[in-house]
Amino acid sequence: MKLLAMVLTVMPMLAAAANVPGEAPSWHTLPTEAYPKKRDDLVFVDAHTAFYGTGKGNLYRTDDGGATWRVVWSHPGTFIRSLAFLDAKHGFLGNLGAGLASVTDPIPLYETQDGGLTWQAARVPMLPGICAIDVLRSRSIHEGEVSQRFYIHAAGRANGPAKLLRSENGGETWTLIDLSDRAGMILDVKFLDPNTGFVFAATSGDVAQSSALILKTNDGGRVWREVYRSKRLNEITWKAAFADVHTGYVTLQNNDPQNLQQRVAKTTDGGEHWFEVPLVADAAAQEFGIGFASPDKGWVGTADGGFETADGGNTWTRSPLARSANRIRVQAADGTPLIYAIGTEVQVYR
Repeated sequence: MKLLAMVLTVMPMLAAAANVPGEAPSWHTLPTEAYPKKRDDLVFVDAHTAFYGTGKGNLYRTDDGGATWRVVWSHPGTFIRSLAFLDAKHGFLGNLGAGLASVTDPIPLYETQDGGLTWQAARVPMLPGICAIDVLRSRSIHEGEVSQRFYIHAAGRANGPAKLLRSENGGETWTLIDLSDRAGMILDVKFLDPNTGFVFAATSGDVAQSSALILKTNDGGRVWREVYRSKRLNEITWKAAFADVHTGYVTLQNNDPQNLQQRVAKTTDGGEHWFEVPLVADAAAQEFGIGFASPDKGWVGTADGGFETADGGNTWTRSPLARSANRIRVQAADGTPLIYAIGTEVQVYR
């Protein structure tokens, strides 16, 4: 397929968004092609190179920190739900999957080796779709030599079924972990080390009958146990963020139109126990993404705009984070500290 030749050249606008010296950091919107709905994922590979996708199957790349973007892949019928890159060349793209949101593409996971110019179906066990991809960099030693190793987990999907892919070698081979007997759907996944991980899920594939659910493993996904379940129906988890190995947060998306109180679940003991903290009493504030730069400083994206906290969720204030921020990250894939978000807009915090 011929690539689209759209390029946004907006260096003056980007420069205008830069902070005045001495000014407190804030969210700044990067210029991107207009899109009628929220966009689901954005990943900076390093301080300069980034990718984001849309539900229409368009993948965009920047090589100048977001000043200009170009379409590098266009695949109508694919819903780009999640992205992950090991480096500027090697990446993965999760498709929501056929049967949801007018998606016709049945391939759940794509892989690129050339910076997103071409994509092939990843050689994975079949599952309906992917909602989240987590990449863990680990260092291992063999015969006295230390090497870097990538553990990749890809999970899905919204409305079910609950299935998880695991690779221990950077995507060369994959194992399918079927959690459909424990959960109705999986919305996010996070591993703290090769053995300790979480799926952020829901008890049923029917949202109306569902409660938010978190499962934890301590053995690389062989055994899972429930560590949190909400007491309300019409509720699912959405996105999670760990500030460190002890402190984590997850948005609780309540879909009851009569519900006013929005909540976030939090752990301070590495995910063994979770408790709820109130976010805002606003029926319009349906929750999406979450990100924490430290155990105390973080943000939540909602359909009614953004919220931020500086005290670990004890209090929240309105934030210039754009509406429906679905993914909030606090570092690039190479570990460079960089806070950015995507939803109705693409934004950086500086």
